[in-house]
Parts: sequence; structure tokens; C-alpha cells
Amino acid sequence: MHPILFEIPFTHLTVKSYGLMMVIGFLSAVFLIRRLSRNITPDPQMITNAALYSLIAGVVGARLFYVIHYLEKFKTDPLSVFAIWEGGLEVLGGVILAIAVIVVYLRYHKLAIRKYLDILAIGLIIALMFGRIGCFLNGCCFGRPTNLPWGVRFPYGSYAYRSQVLPNPQRLRAEPQLKLPDEFFSDDVKENGLQYQRLKEYEELTDKQKEMVKTGPYRCLPVHPTQLYSSANAALLCLILYLFWRRSQNAIRTGKGEKLFTKPGCTFGLMFVLYGISRFFLEFVRDDNPLGFDNLTVSQNICVIMIIFGAVLMAVFTKMKPDNTLMQKTKQHSLRALG
Repeated sequence: MHPILFEIPFTHLTVKSYGLMMVIGFLSAVFLIRRLSRNITPDPQMITNAALYSLIAGVVGARLFYVIHYLEKFKTDPLSVFAIWEGGLEVLGGVILAIAVIVVYLRYHKLAIRKYLDILAIGLIIALMFGRIGCFLNGCCFGRPTNLPWGVRFPYGSYAYRSQVLPNPQRLRAEPQLKLPDEFFSDDVKENGLQYQRLKEYEELTDKQKEMVKTGPYRCLPVHPTQLYSSANAALLCLILYLFWRRSQNAIRTGKGEKLFTKPGCTFGLMFVLYGISRFFLEFVRDDNPLGFDNLTVSQNICVIMIIFGAVLMAVFTKMKPDNTLMQKTKQHSLRALG
């Protein structure tokens, strides 16, 4: 766990691992989107502009989703809603708002929305792959305790550790998973809507206590590295979506654009279906999101909607006619390449 990678010399500014991985993911997505859209865009700069707007919208949406998810934390200090540098972003909310902004941008510039959304879907997923690595370095989005050999232990005071040593009614846990002696707590503090003792900072512990939480009986229980699961899942989804998109492009080039799910927009719809299914099951090994309707997390309930929405999009787009302009441009590009 490395939430802060390093401090810039001669300043008090730090480079956060989560923010850095978000930037890397954004740049990777822009590079991929520009490359895949080179045959359909009149101006590559428009793709870069769309990506920049989506990045801003993604950060706002991710923060907004987190604030709504954990509204209780912000009731006493509403201004802390804007303290993004302290952490608290949820990728799902960012993706939803980013897509909405890009659709508006494409409509405003009268561009082929479905074709761009197909390429955008691949870019979003590769950005998610890097974003989840940032989650691992930051320690958020942690998993449930496990005895599997690849389980990871987060340090004292981390999100996972605090979740284990405090009761969590939102996860239906009346008792902590890891029972700490009272000497590790101090002043009362409100946590998860209830009043608890405050977990001491690591610097406040004695040398003996530090040893007990690092290598002794009170160290963090090993948990599923769900962030890495999610990153690997995103890499796999990115490959599947790319191959699915290539299948569509090949069908158009060979005049077989009427094949099932080869119409523009189907790759975009498939993204919702695949991500919704995989995220739904990943939530079962995560331990950070509160339970809600039907003892499912908020994310799982949204995933059900995403799966249905994606399937409907694919069905609707399959009935729509493809843009002949793209077919002509693609064929011309192929002829030039052969010539």
C-alpha cells in the first residue's frame, strides 16, 4: 500500500498513487481511442477534447457517487465534499457521467455517436485497468478476509484494517472481525453512523504495540486483492471488446454488416453487459461497500440495471441501419492499404 508515491522536492506537494494511475489510464485511453478512430474522425483533436471532457466528468461523477454512497460522513462537514485529495472516488459513478458528457459532445458536433461509443467502450475499460491498480496502491476497494495463499495484508490504519477492527452495521457485522484491546483506541468518534472509540494513529502506539500490529496477533487479516482482480478483469474485458469490435469492422469491410451484433453501438452495449456481470460477482469478495436492497450492495443493484441496459442497447442497435459513410471510408482505406 503506497497512497503517496513521493514528495516533490522543496515543496509540501505529494504525488498520490491513485491520481497518477488515473492519469496513466487516461493517457492510455486517449492513445487507444485516437488510434482506433483514425478512419472515422475528421479531426483527431476532437477525440482528445472529448477524452479531456470525459476525464473531468469522470472525476466529478466518481466523487459525487462516493458522496451519495457515504453521505453520513459529510453531514458534519459539507465542505469536505470538495476535498478530493483526501480520497474518496468510485469508478462506477465516474464512468456513468463521463459517458453522458461524451454523448452530449458527440451530438453537439454532429458526429457518429454509435461508432465513437464503440471505440470509447474499449478506451474506458483500459483506463479502468490502470485505475484499479491505483485502488490497490491506495488501499481502497479492499476485499474480504481470506485464507487463500495470495491474500494480502494491509497496514495498520488502512481502510481494510479499520473495517476489520470496528463493527460495521452497514455490512451486517455487529462485532469486529479483528478484536483489538482497548489500549489501541482513544477518544470516541462517530463511525458508520454509530459512536466508537477512535483508533490511535500509528505514531501514538508504543514500540510493543507497533510490533503487534505489524507482525503479531493484531496485524491486518489477509484479504482478497480485489483491486487486482478488477484490474485483470478489465484487461480481459478490453481484449474481448476489441476483438468484438474488430469482428464488426471486418463484417463491414466484407459487406456482411448484417451479421448478428455487428452494427455500430453493439460493442458499447456489450461493455455494459460484460462489466455488469463481472462487477456483480466481484462484489461478493469485496468488503467495502454497504449492503442495501436484497442484501446486495448499491453497485450490485446498479450492475443488474447495467446488464439489462446493455442487452437492450445491443438489441436496438442491431435493428438500426449502419452508417454507409463509414462503410465507404473503411473500404477506401483498405484499398489504399492494399495499393
